[in-house]
Amino acid sequence: MALAGAGIVFWLLAWWANTRLARLADDAPALRLVVPAIFGITILVVWEMVARGLAIPQVILPAPSVIAERFGASTDVLWADFQQTFLKGAMSGYAIGCSAAFAAAVLADRSDFLRRGLLPVGNFLSALPIIGTAPILVMWFGFDWQSKAAVVVAMVFFPMLVNTVSGLRQTSAMQEDLMRTYAASYWQGFFKLRLPAAMPFIFNGLKISTTLALIGAIVAEFFGSPIVGMGFRISISVGRLELDMVWAEILVAALAGSLSYGVVSLIERRVTFWHPSQRR
Repeated sequence: MALAGAGIVFWLLAWWANTRLARLADDAPALRLVVPAIFGITILVVWEMVARGLAIPQVILPAPSVIAERFGASTDVLWADFQQTFLKGAMSGYAIGCSAAFAAAVLADRSDFLRRGLLPVGNFLSALPIIGTAPILVMWFGFDWQSKAAVVVAMVFFPMLVNTVSGLRQTSAMQEDLMRTYAASYWQGFFKLRLPAAMPFIFNGLKISTTLALIGAIVAEFFGSPIVGMGFRISISVGRLELDMVWAEILVAALAGSLSYGVVSLIERRVTFWHPSQRR
């Protein structure tokens, strides 16, 4: 109990210090990394102290040190699960779904019939619960990574489509009239005006899809997969009450999702450096 109380006191002190540092972050760029690092470390320290101070059973909430120990002892298993779920299922479905959505958005942009007909249908399909569509797609495409990629395609297609269509319609009538006065063709106006203007919206869809892709691949593995994969490992570990392994898989998923989101954000900063959202 004393250890848990010390954890609460540590939390309050760290919170007070971090609020002071956050106010100085605009003047000191290095603090932009220090503030979130301190916040994350504070959560881990308080978690450790509370879990051990209150003697919480590991089957309910294992301490971070226990999770780290299991993580270090299971790197080979975690790496195999990461390859199966993230590299094969999530990333392949992400690439296929986003590419197909971009192509469909370009077609819908050229046709009012497709835009008015495709978006409501896509809205309907995106509203279908993954818990219902995932087992159907697993039965259609088999138990390997192909079915997980199909689930990911179904999840990322509509967000990417909506954002791209919205972005392609952001140019004003005056800008389009200017391109016509230069005798620009549709594709010249598309590549020189409309596509650059749509880039912030496209990257918004890409960033949303990075998290959806990993979630879809993991959930799909609950309904059937080979004896490898993050969703498969979480499912059997919960049945065995090995909550430290479950948290280790969650850690891998969090790191993979954060890394993919960060990569897309970095590319966005390079491509849309001219946009007000990228100015400092």
